[in-house]
Amino acid sequence: MNTRQLAKIAKRIGFWALIVLIMVYAVFPFYYAVVTSLKPSSDLFRVELWPSNWNFDNYISIFSQTSFLRAIFNSIVVAFSVVFIALLLGITASYALGRVRFRGRSTVLLVILGVSMFPQVAVLSGLFEVIRALNLYNNPAGLILSYTIFTLPFTVWVLTTFMKQLPMELEEAAIMDGATPWVTITKVFLPLMWPAMATTGLLAFIAAWNEFLFALTFTLTDTQRTVPVAIALLSGGSAYELPWGPIMAASVVVTVPLVVLVIIFQRRIVSGLTAGAVKG
Repeated sequence: MNTRQLAKIAKRIGFWALIVLIMVYAVFPFYYAVVTSLKPSSDLFRVELWPSNWNFDNYISIFSQTSFLRAIFNSIVVAFSVVFIALLLGITASYALGRVRFRGRSTVLLVILGVSMFPQVAVLSGLFEVIRALNLYNNPAGLILSYTIFTLPFTVWVLTTFMKQLPMELEEAAIMDGATPWVTITKVFLPLMWPAMATTGLLAFIAAWNEFLFALTFTLTDTQRTVPVAIALLSGGSAYELPWGPIMAASVVVTVPLVVLVIIFQRRIVSGLTAGAVKG
């Protein structure tokens, strides 16, 4: 075996070692959360890579709390509403920005992208005044409004990039057949935009599902809170007890749906994110 072959084998071993390291780094926290959620309270601080005694009391505990179930329902309503509104507005905006030529189109796109760069805490106080003026405080509609503001710029940007790559002949043929812009969007472009829509929709769903700062600030009662806030406010048997078991169980429950969605739409996510990267 010559030096070149040894170097090639060493590179391959190093490559797969790096892949394994990245996988462990990414997956191990979630794995350890699952292991911790299956431990009884007496074994929580015993370091084990596999629980010696499987115990589902933590899951029974969180599902027996009406406030946690209500928080899951609120998160589902808010997340799906944000996805629907963001995609509806994003598709129509992407048609205007991607297919209609007007002065200042590039400036509008840059402004849209610039809005998404503002950190949440920078606009928190101003947005709080808007929510209160609209009488949406402690209301899921306030969360839907605030989440849409931050998910819409990315949605518009990705869908506009994808819209620009669609053949102009499709739109011209639809216009020749007497199609209105709305018919062109829904009947011609929409079936071709599923990869980009799956990407932006899933990312908007994840952002709305995991958001904490706005949910903590704009809600007050247990009946209106979302899952991240409900998990953060889980309490133990006393004021000095932190219920790590129920917290880990709740974290696993709200994370598994996201993992399943990512696995299902993995290919569409990749094709959607790379939309517009190559011309021709």
